Amino acid sequence: MPNKNSKKTAGEKKKEARTRITDTVLRDSHQSLLATRMRTADMLDMAPLLDRVGYWSLEVWGGATFDACLRFLKEDPWERLKALRKAIPNTRLQMLLRGQNLVGYRHYSDDVVKKFVERAAKNGIDVFRIFDALNDVRNIDVAVKAAKDAKAIVEATICYTTSPVHTHDGFVDMALKLQAMGADTICVKDMAGLLTPWAAFDLVTKLKEKIRLPIHLHSHDSSGLAAMSYLKGIEAGAEIIDTALSSLASGTSQPPTESIVAALRDTPYDTGLDLALLSDIADHFRVVRKKYRKFESEYTAINTKTLVVQIPGGMISNLANQLKEQNAIDKMNEVLEEIPKVRKDMGYPPLVTPTSQVVGTQATLNILMGERYKVITSETRNYFKGLYGRPPGPVDEAARKLAIGDEKPITCRPADLLEPELEKIIRDLDGKAKSVEDILSYALFPIVALEFFEQREAGKLAPEPLEEEPKEEPRPSGVVPHLAPSEFIVTVHGENYRIKVAGAGHRVEGKRPFFISVDNRLEEVMIESLTEVIPTTAGEIERPSITQSVRPKAKKEGDVTTPIPGKVTSIKVSVGNRVSEGDTVLTVEAMKMENEVHTPISGTVKRILVKIGDSVNPDETLIEIEKE
Repeated sequence: MPNKNSKKTAGEKKKEARTRITDTVLRDSHQSLLATRMRTADMLDMAPLLDRVGYWSLEVWGGATFDACLRFLKEDPWERLKALRKAIPNTRLQMLLRGQNLVGYRHYSDDVVKKFVERAAKNGIDVFRIFDALNDVRNIDVAVKAAKDAKAIVEATICYTTSPVHTHDGFVDMALKLQAMGADTICVKDMAGLLTPWAAFDLVTKLKEKIRLPIHLHSHDSSGLAAMSYLKGIEAGAEIIDTALSSLASGTSQPPTESIVAALRDTPYDTGLDLALLSDIADHFRVVRKKYRKFESEYTAINTKTLVVQIPGGMISNLANQLKEQNAIDKMNEVLEEIPKVRKDMGYPPLVTPTSQVVGTQATLNILMGERYKVITSETRNYFKGLYGRPPGPVDEAARKLAIGDEKPITCRPADLLEPELEKIIRDLDGKAKSVEDILSYALFPIVALEFFEQREAGKLAPEPLEEEPKEEPRPSGVVPHLAPSEFIVTVHGENYRIKVAGAGHRVEGKRPFFISVDNRLEEVMIESLTEVIPTTAGEIERPSITQSVRPKAKKEGDVTTPIPGKVTSIKVSVGNRVSEGDTVLTVEAMKMENEVHTPISGTVKRILVKIGDSVNPDETLIEIEKE
């Protein structure tokens, strides 16, 4: 396998190209444009031709693909990697790794990080692009060493952003640290399309003056600048760039591979790639893309507002949908104005997973609540505690006090506080895992993975459908449905929204709160019944998958409840334990993020009414605390 810097791919043997290409068609491009929904079968069809191109590498794994495989596609991500490795034997395979977060949304213990990297390399990954959302190099150290131990190529990464505390000289200093850590290449990761052509030229020039390693540029065409920025970066000495085949390029994806290849042909920067072969492969993916049209969004096109608000295009679309369902789309401009303020309060973190979610959600809550930091998410609290790492700049002390009170933030590497996890995970699985890879999947996404294992064992792995669901026939006047569907599609002005009823709370004054997931974003509505908003036909639906509240309503001051519906992922206390106000007593996974649930009072744990894996709703009593 091509897993060393010295090994040349087919295209490099044909011609010593000055500029080399990493194509993202099998990972980042469909993550950016199609909600990460491309299935493995649609990748394997073109694998032999992709292998013939002579790319420097193909990005095939990491980022959100691991989660999406398990959660939506009902595919084993490890099996996808093995299949791609077998089908693409001559080209380096690359993945995106979030440092200590791996491909998840929290920091994992060092033993999990080491084992994950080891198995990823064993199953086919040649190049690990490793980054940390805060550019805190402490958070990538263990992953870098693990990749080096696996004899893989380490592409250590700088998350590019602009702010009063970020400078090109600062990025060069970071690159020097990454080089000293053992990096084989340095990647400049411009996740929001903020890198302008002249900034690219200046940054790469400064990097080449101090760094002896190849420079790899990654950008998104969100602002329409990426191709120009690549050209100026190449002129300054960048050796590798990320592109995507034209049928899955531009907008929030990367610039088109064929266009870049044509632009550089017969110049000192010629890629040496076959434009006709690339065009044939692109034609295939043009047909494939149509299968996933329901996952397309108007927000994936080029939008120069990215340069003004400095947030990724996907983040804008999430905010818009959240506000639509709150009947607060008129607040969009206020939220966009609030995001830079929250980012400043947090010390100007680069906006990339998971910090983009932390900042965007907190900004939205600040506007909807009418008061800044009136409601603070668990992620915001953890950020100010230092559990994501060292902020790039000073944080606002007033905001930090609102988040964590008088608690002192940690200053050590966050993972230093974590105990080894693997042995405990193996005990918890109690034989449900069939392989080391299963154990790692569970370590990253316990609830999702366990559900996947159970469905796999029962032979019931069924991915969400690609075609639109049939429209309901008009309901006869006066007919009352037996039960509304729990998942359906609504079309508004030509745009499709996937709606799912995530849970239902207790009745209050004749109305019940229903928790609605809109394109995987949760909202709450108070209605008498679902029949007010969901038309259907009586007697046809027998899908009682709506999670009704079955536990007592939270009434007493010591009743612990969750702010959003989700699944219990951990319980931190036992009956009889003493707890202090604000202690974390359990965690709930919702919208891919683990949320801490805290005790409202100090006292003794009297009853625990949930177990791991339970679906829970707001206003239910999950744990009873008896005040002392």
